[in-house]
Amino acid sequence: METAWSRPMYSTSVVIPVYNAELTLRNLYDQLMPAMEELTESFEVVMVEDCGRDGSWDIIRELSARDVRVRGIRLRRNYGQHSALLCGIRAARHEVIVTMDDDLQNPVSEIHLLLEKLAEGYDVVYGAPEEEQHVFWRNAATRLTKTALRNATGVDSVRHVSAFRALRTSLREGFASYRSPNVSIDVLLAWVTSRFAVVRVRHEPRVAGQSDYTLSMLIRHAVDLMTGFSVLPLRFASFTGFGFTLFGFGVLAWVLGRYVMTGSRVPGFPFLASIIAIFSGAQLFALGIVGEYLARIHLRSMDRPPYVIGETCGAGAERGRDGHTAEG
Repeated sequence: METAWSRPMYSTSVVIPVYNAELTLRNLYDQLMPAMEELTESFEVVMVEDCGRDGSWDIIRELSARDVRVRGIRLRRNYGQHSALLCGIRAARHEVIVTMDDDLQNPVSEIHLLLEKLAEGYDVVYGAPEEEQHVFWRNAATRLTKTALRNATGVDSVRHVSAFRALRTSLREGFASYRSPNVSIDVLLAWVTSRFAVVRVRHEPRVAGQSDYTLSMLIRHAVDLMTGFSVLPLRFASFTGFGFTLFGFGVLAWVLGRYVMTGSRVPGFPFLASIIAIFSGAQLFALGIVGEYLARIHLRSMDRPPYVIGETCGAGAERGRDGHTAEG
């Protein structure tokens, strides 16, 4: 009996950012290609190698030489997962894009769930893990990042954001000219649409290697989200300053009131030193937040690209080498 996807309504580009994945790439290819053949007759796989330290690029070249449906893009240096994703999204040639990790933790057998949900009229569908297969600190840092992302976008459904997502290729027109070195694909998508949906999928244990995301990288990504795409930290600094101002007036009123009522004074140096420490700390904290925003303005003014393509392979590899122009 034919399934609902025997005659698909979407052609699909599968975009995979690759970093130090030589142990999983061939298995990923072996699982992904039959799964996509069951879903659609027209698809491609775009692997974006983020200048890792192993032989991933050699494997991508081998796969693209064997199968014309595989294309490879190698970046000139390591720009990060989201920059690699942006590169692959801009290079995609089909009407729907599916993004997934290179570590086999996103089950290829559940891509159809994303596409079926997308067909209901949504623009972006996330495959939220039923249970994430990470250690405790990684899960905690991921929750922090998702909270920062929700505050940056104002979209509640991004609480379930994941690297396993399906989106309409037309959305990329909304950020076609984006060139900041700070990239968050999910924030860029939230600029274009509010029609997000979530489906629950399995999250498989890692079969080889280990995650390249460290705790410090995840925290830094959360800070980038808050200061690069949101004014919430500035508002927090303003409220902090206002709160300490009220506190200062309260302390002053207490000191004067005690002196008027009893004629006694508050012991000098310890009290004064604590007040100075509180206020100077608040000022430096607010100044640091302002500095984060000024640094991002400075980086943006240098017009640094989010990525630069160094080498391509596969069908039509000569196209799209300018580093930021989307394929039509």
